[in-house]
Amino acid sequence: MRFPGIRGFAVLAAAVTASGLAPAVATAAPAAPFVPAAQSVPSAQCAVADAMVKAGDYWVANGTNLAPADWQNATFHVGNLAVVRTTGVSNHQTLPWGQANKYLLPQTPGQPFAPGDEAAGEAYLDLYTYFHPDPPILADLRSRLAGEVKSVQSGQTGYWDTVDALNMAMPSFARIGVMDHSEATLDAMQKLFQHTEKQDGLFNELTGLWYHDAGTRDFWSRGNGWALAGLTKVLQVLPANDPRRPEYLRVFKKMATTLSLVQRPDGFWNTNLLNPFDQAGPESSGTSLFTYGIAWGINAGVLDARWFKPVVDRAWKALSTKAERADGFVGYVQPEASGPGAAKATDTAAYGVGAFLLAGQQVADLTPGCAPPAA
Repeated sequence: MRFPGIRGFAVLAAAVTASGLAPAVATAAPAAPFVPAAQSVPSAQCAVADAMVKAGDYWVANGTNLAPADWQNATFHVGNLAVVRTTGVSNHQTLPWGQANKYLLPQTPGQPFAPGDEAAGEAYLDLYTYFHPDPPILADLRSRLAGEVKSVQSGQTGYWDTVDALNMAMPSFARIGVMDHSEATLDAMQKLFQHTEKQDGLFNELTGLWYHDAGTRDFWSRGNGWALAGLTKVLQVLPANDPRRPEYLRVFKKMATTLSLVQRPDGFWNTNLLNPFDQAGPESSGTSLFTYGIAWGINAGVLDARWFKPVVDRAWKALSTKAERADGFVGYVQPEASGPGAAKATDTAAYGVGAFLLAGQQVADLTPGCAPPAA
């Protein structure tokens, strides 16, 4: 049942729903509190914490091109700070990285609001929110978003023209909008999302999955992982009564349901989600992002644990026993791409490690002996 294929997917979905076997989703949708974990998790009690620390430490010791404030390194550093918040263990790399980049966002010539250039803003927000509440950390991010909000208000709503943008840019809009009580920022975020979802037509309602861009028709694993992770981060911060929240939550739940049906028996997801015969080997970056989002949905009470926790358990077992080596190297990371492709055991990248660390953060909260004790 996990490999319906493209033509069989609609039949499968209809049959599952009609039979009453469709995964239930919780109806409550409270906004998860956006506060740091105060307690560390003793690694002796938590294999998830051990896996996270080893993966982060391996990358900072052996990774490549660690300096730029690009989206690859930003994804790693968001995960790296998730390690600190989950385990209490720090490799002391993210603050110096931010300082060396003067907390600036990259700027692509001719593209003043390229979503990938805004990804570092999320790492800066984590530094500011959880560790160093110094206003200069957010100065360039605030300036960039303010300019984009004005442009959106003038009618320019097509900046998020690939699915990656939902993770690279959308979380910073949500967090700055909530932090500053800025309806203009949250409204601009909604307009940008709606353009991507509806006008560009990247969200396919039949499958509950996203195309990478308007010119593709494959459902790429990591592209959908970016979408699910971005929605997860937005749902974490938006208040329960925010009028924009229901649509984000609807899409999140629909994605999670489809993903639960197309997971591979080995716990990974295929790089081509609805074609198990296209590049059929393991791939860890999309799998990590799906694990992060689905595990958060269980933790937040918006996904039914009876259906979805086995999905997370299979995925984390695959990630922690096959993708991650004993020394902390995280492999099977598909190289930079815009669609399905092969990944080898020796392929790794900053974004793959960061996604693995984010998955571990939410899996730890589901794991006995790993969740910090109540204060």
